[in-house]
Amino acid sequence: MNVGLAQINTTVGDLPGNYAKILNAYREAVGAGAGIILTPELSVTGYPPQDLVFKSRFVPLNLEVLDRLHAEVGVAPLVVGFIDRNDGPGAPFRNAAAVLEKGQPVRKVYKSLLPTYDVFDEDRYFEPATEVEPVQIAGHNCGLTICEDIWVFPFLPRRLYPRDPVGALVIRGAEIIFNISASPFNSGKPRQRLEMLSKLATGSGRPLVYCNSLGGNDQLIFDGNSLVFDAKGRCLAQLPAFQECVRVVDIGGPEIAPVYQSEPEEIHAALVLGLRDYAQKCGFKSVVLGLSGGIDSAVTAVIAAEALGAGAVHGVTMPTQFSSGGSVEDSRLLARSLGIHFYTIPIQRSFETFKEQFRELFAGLPEDTTEENMQPRLRAMTLMALSNKFGHLLLTTGNKSELAVGYCTIYGDMAGGLAVISDVPKTKIYELARWINRDRDIIPPDTITKPPSAELKPGQRDQDTLPPYELLDEILQLYIEEAMTARDIIAAGYEEKIVRWVARRVDLNEWKREQAAPGLKVTGKAFGLGRRMPLAQRFVD
Repeated sequence: MNVGLAQINTTVGDLPGNYAKILNAYREAVGAGAGIILTPELSVTGYPPQDLVFKSRFVPLNLEVLDRLHAEVGVAPLVVGFIDRNDGPGAPFRNAAAVLEKGQPVRKVYKSLLPTYDVFDEDRYFEPATEVEPVQIAGHNCGLTICEDIWVFPFLPRRLYPRDPVGALVIRGAEIIFNISASPFNSGKPRQRLEMLSKLATGSGRPLVYCNSLGGNDQLIFDGNSLVFDAKGRCLAQLPAFQECVRVVDIGGPEIAPVYQSEPEEIHAALVLGLRDYAQKCGFKSVVLGLSGGIDSAVTAVIAAEALGAGAVHGVTMPTQFSSGGSVEDSRLLARSLGIHFYTIPIQRSFETFKEQFRELFAGLPEDTTEENMQPRLRAMTLMALSNKFGHLLLTTGNKSELAVGYCTIYGDMAGGLAVISDVPKTKIYELARWINRDRDIIPPDTITKPPSAELKPGQRDQDTLPPYELLDEILQLYIEEAMTARDIIAAGYEEKIVRWVARRVDLNEWKREQAAPGLKVTGKAFGLGRRMPLAQRFVD
């Protein structure tokens, strides 16, 4: 059996564009000898469509696209993800897969297991299937599943579902398991997914074909990495990570060695794809960002230049009396290395004027964070002016560690349209920078080696206020991603005073993160879509 996998980059709501992508991929796969072609989950609508499904014409138009695709299908059947109506009790729609075969009626399979955790909210929209049956496709008895249908215990951290769709399909005579998926990326997940699918193929004793989505849709990034296994769990094919690809795979072909990316390479590729797609799908052709001479803005600029091209990136340094000459020069060297546009717009005069208007009101009061925060807010106004005038997308440059404990200025360095690295801890930022410089110095070495500083007052250093980033990131990992309480973290051997300070800072700054720009998700638990905390609450561990 030759199966074509159409690992395509769809756009949520772009029904005509998605139709064209599906049809072009289908024709390419047929031309390469495919007998069956698979597309990802909800490839007609893009994933996740969220509340677009409630718009009166959205689902009917997606069904019209399905009919148009059916009319174009030749000898080779096409499996395509779409949204169907639910005419019975329960949620109004179904997350569905259609088997489109020339001269045959459309056959539909519905998703059985609906994820409603982390970034997923499918119970809000879809009614699950209660029974599964294999479907005949090109003379083969195929078990057709949709994404979560294969993610069952022990591959999830706990037993979420009472049913096992794959096991039921095998019992009912499925010869092969197909899975069309929209599985979002986080660091380490491609390796986890590959190991899980291999075990699933072995456990079921059936070949397994997994076609995953590709591309960035808002905060979520889909990495592709579509896979094919034989009944012994041997990998027969792995499509590239973070790239569109159409490939035909012989289910009886030879085993291959899977390819794994290092963590920095994987995160870098994900962020490049996420930024590129966010900009293009939202209609932006260029970006602007502040360059401080620090490592966060440097890494963000590198990602932007790769995602959009150097000519589309505009870097701005905005010094005050507290900005070191080295920071300004490091920004200039970075811009020259990347070939991006570079501007120097001092804000010292604006800063002095702004402070002067509060002279009488603040008389007798010492300068503090009030005056410090005026500087990033003036920088935000400068960058927003450039964004408004030239139509640039403003990128924020704050990392996850800072955002977690509120070491960032609301309406200042947090202002922007996309937070590129807001889900990357500070220690990982350093790993990214060293990976970027693996062959030559793209980021100036001083940017990586100098102590990090916001440069908002004389001699300021991040570690004057924060614990060492290595320690901070360890505690944040336990508190945010593993949901451990402060008491549990202290019991694990961490200093109580530091743990209590970190936990309290995380809790107190929910209001600030609520107003942050959307960020690209690359860890297991990002701020934003998959983490919903009340702002007005009094739980203290």
